[in-house]
Amino acid sequence: MGNADGKKRHFLTSEELRKVQFTELCLLKEFDRICQKHGIKYSIDGGTLLGAIRHGGFIPWDDDADVIMNRPAYDEWVRVCDSELNPENYYFQDLFRTPGYRWGYGKLRMKGTKFIRLGQEFMPYEQGIFLDVFVCDNVPEFYLHRALTNFHSFLYRKAFYSVVGVTKSSGLEKLAYSVLAKIDERILKDKYASYIDHRNRYKSEWVKCLTFPACNDTYGYKREWYEDTVTLEFAGAKLQGTRKYEEYLHFLYGDYMKLPPEEKRKAHPVSEISFNEKILQEEGYYE
Repeated sequence: MGNADGKKRHFLTSEELRKVQFTELCLLKEFDRICQKHGIKYSIDGGTLLGAIRHGGFIPWDDDADVIMNRPAYDEWVRVCDSELNPENYYFQDLFRTPGYRWGYGKLRMKGTKFIRLGQEFMPYEQGIFLDVFVCDNVPEFYLHRALTNFHSFLYRKAFYSVVGVTKSSGLEKLAYSVLAKIDERILKDKYASYIDHRNRYKSEWVKCLTFPACNDTYGYKREWYEDTVTLEFAGAKLQGTRKYEEYLHFLYGDYMKLPPEEKRKAHPVSEISFNEKILQEEGYYE
């Protein structure tokens, strides 16, 4: 499997997957350390939360890690991360601080690593092994208004994605992405910043990561899921997760304790991967 530039997909070996997961565990512990120091509320999310509950750590085939927080907590994280992170080991990317970055959530990455997404080799920023840091903004309480907000957010998501989408599509879809890709990045980000401000004028009991697809047609998530947290064990680390993890995981996945069939155990398509052996050594990977 390859892309238009001739790059081929690299399928991770079992040893590479173990190294990816160990690197992500380092990122999770560093993220948690800073949040605990500054009283920042967050929850492990998605497959990371599911892995904690169902497997006691990583889902065996999972190659990423996720945390999630509401906007005030995220803003505080962004405010303190530069002074707290060891610049020799870690860096943080965000829509408003990283030129060329076009995702509505942040990524904490490890220096000296590569995790190059297939078809995104041309993106003008570093692509190291990462922890996704999702941020949620207020969405309306009333369902129809929330559905309209979801459509509005969908348009922003497609505009941001367009520079990638135009390389992976054809026909009318490619034409639409071509038009969206012509929007100046600074203008698009300024408009989105105003949209975020608009969404957060009034506090709601419903929130959503605006530029990430909703998991179902509820088009929102309960604010309390990311603010009322408890300590959960994850691969030997103690991390924060929603207190109502059973309710939340059922909302996301239905029967979450049932393993999916092998054909649905997906991984990120990458074209290149490398590791920071010095940090792996220091953190005890080879012990």
